[in-house]
Amino acid sequence: MEIGLDTIVVIKRDGRQLSFEPEKIYEALRKASDELTHISPVQEVKLERLTDKIVATIFDRFDKDVQIYEIQNIVEHVLLDANEYQLAKVYINYRTQRDFERSQATDINFTIDKLINKEQAVVNENANKDSDVFNTQRDLTAGIVGKSIGLKLLPPHVANAHQKGDIHFHDLDYQPYAPMTNCCLVDVKGMLRDGFKLGNAVIDSPKSIQTAAAQISQIIANVASSQYGGTSVNRIDEVLAPYAALNFAKHMQDAQEWVAPEKHEAYARAKTKKDIYDAMQSLEYEINTLFTSNGQTPFTTFGFGLGEDWYAREIQKAILENRIKGLGKEGRTAIFPKLVFTLKRGLNLNEQDPNYDIKCLAAVCSTKRMYPDVVSYDKIVELTGSFKAPMGCRSFLQGWEDENGNDVVDGRMNLGVVTLNLPRIALESKGDKSKFWQLFHERMSVMKDALVYRVERVKEAIPANAPILYENGAFGKRLGKTDSVDELFKNRRATVSAGYIGLYEVATEFYGGQWETNPEAKAFTLDILREMKTAVNEWSDTYDYHFSIYSTPSESLTDRFCRLDTEKFGIVKDITDKEYYTNSFHYDVRKNPTPFEKLEFEKDYPVYASGGFIHYCEYPMLQQNPKALEAVWDFAYDRVGYLGTNTPIDKCYECEFEGDFKATERGFQCPNCGNTDPKTVDVVKRTCGYLGNPQARPMVNGRHKEIASRVKHMNGSIGHLSNGDDLDSATVDAAKSKFFKS
Repeated sequence: MEIGLDTIVVIKRDGRQLSFEPEKIYEALRKASDELTHISPVQEVKLERLTDKIVATIFDRFDKDVQIYEIQNIVEHVLLDANEYQLAKVYINYRTQRDFERSQATDINFTIDKLINKEQAVVNENANKDSDVFNTQRDLTAGIVGKSIGLKLLPPHVANAHQKGDIHFHDLDYQPYAPMTNCCLVDVKGMLRDGFKLGNAVIDSPKSIQTAAAQISQIIANVASSQYGGTSVNRIDEVLAPYAALNFAKHMQDAQEWVAPEKHEAYARAKTKKDIYDAMQSLEYEINTLFTSNGQTPFTTFGFGLGEDWYAREIQKAILENRIKGLGKEGRTAIFPKLVFTLKRGLNLNEQDPNYDIKCLAAVCSTKRMYPDVVSYDKIVELTGSFKAPMGCRSFLQGWEDENGNDVVDGRMNLGVVTLNLPRIALESKGDKSKFWQLFHERMSVMKDALVYRVERVKEAIPANAPILYENGAFGKRLGKTDSVDELFKNRRATVSAGYIGLYEVATEFYGGQWETNPEAKAFTLDILREMKTAVNEWSDTYDYHFSIYSTPSESLTDRFCRLDTEKFGIVKDITDKEYYTNSFHYDVRKNPTPFEKLEFEKDYPVYASGGFIHYCEYPMLQQNPKALEAVWDFAYDRVGYLGTNTPIDKCYECEFEGDFKATERGFQCPNCGNTDPKTVDVVKRTCGYLGNPQARPMVNGRHKEIASRVKHMNGSIGHLSNGDDLDSATVDAAKSKFFKS
């Protein structure tokens, strides 16, 4: 019977053709038997004999290929003929349930019923969507329709892989139902310079920084309503500096009329500084009060920090000072825009650099508000080919030159993400690496088909679908109404991303849960990314779109994949027992590494995943010691490209407690007075690359547990540097010296 096993091909329901594997039949029978009773050695022998009979029947009836439903029919008949009625019943029920679940996934009424009943997995999939408000409810309802239609539009094997949890086709509520793009770096500079049309208004180039800032908020609102991903403004300080200069020129004219000559410049500078501060304050309020057509505040990112003239410096300071001040009379932490400050050697990194004072202000801001995150200029250039801010929370464009040899960043975009469930492959492999790689390459083939479909679908858009993007300059080059949108995507101008989750869990399956100090285990995880990188490079060469590797911001996916795999494999120590999977390449949050250990460990991964990455470090309260945070930034500069801060910044307005709220099963609680009222507490946590308010919008189970785990271990994460107190300079220097030598 062993001879010729590889000659039979199994044709799945979705059209995939896979090699026949008898062990899958045995595992199905074993799983069914396990539901009835504990499997004894005698029962194992019986299952093996049943499997042999089933396989023999298959080979007796088929010699080339066999449909999956034919295999299932043979299994059922062999069980019935052997009088294994209870075993047959469990097996048949399982198959029926799987068919039922497939039908439910495309049943609009079934999912809308979940929405009406406010099931968490539906109403709280996104941490920054308030499911109580009408426009969000409308978007969630539309999303249910979009997902149902989208699953039917996808290639059958891609839809099946998504439903099973082998892969995750992100943002299925938007695309492929609509041929929308994902995140982008808006060409704000070009739009402000050349003017644009918005709705019924033709808007000219602004004549002041206040007007420029107001126009940016309107651009963001419209771009966010025309795509489904994050909206980023690159180098906003440098973009706005020329408009601040117009304010200065106007104030100089006024000074000549009303102020003594020796005070002209001082007067104009003071007035311009106030204009800059007010404009940045208005912009922050406008973004946080916007609601887009998809029922949420736009996921907005501002990159800044490279401007060198007086205007750009004042804009940088105003952005940070406004964030430190907070929103409203209570000074609540603004969730948006995400702030990303650029560190650059010779500009602001070291004490002798001209903008070092702004770096210090940025560190103060980060200890109080968690933003800004920081990007290391030289490392970003090394990893991605040129400098740019991230798109959305962590997606990075790769270096790209136009036909004239000019490096182009602004106006480029991502066409979508599909994520691979790596822990499932490891669990299915059962410690067999050859099996792991076989399954890995099979799933990567499905990933390719999914991503190619994303590209082909988005190319079906026409400029009139999203005028702000295609006709009015947000995507850089302005198209005519009859032009192909592919002009902005092809030749690798756009990226499309292969994401991944759970490298920690993969290595745990093969090397145990404490593998981080095992060089062989880490090499294995790097091999996985290296193989992914090799595959996407081949796809890029074949299709001439830039396929990139993306360290997925997993959000609810940490729960979904783990939940599905728990159903499939049961409770597995350090893998499914946590009820969440670890984001991308991150160090296990339960291990309490120092920031320096964590960054030293993680720095090797973005080399292969340059299409999207971010590192986080966990700290106790740092508000009294921003120098400790600066020490980590300095350590990170030549090691990692993008670094975020996790530190307790929760506040209770009943008792004025500031620090770390207690994580409970359904929310967060002031540890001082027990307050849980969202109206009188400000609880801010990272839910992925962005901040979120988990107190006001409860999270699905796995994501909540991951954040709760991070909160629980936050003080311990640098406890052996500081015993949970503020980091003093001596302990920081001692820790740094260990790693700066390497």
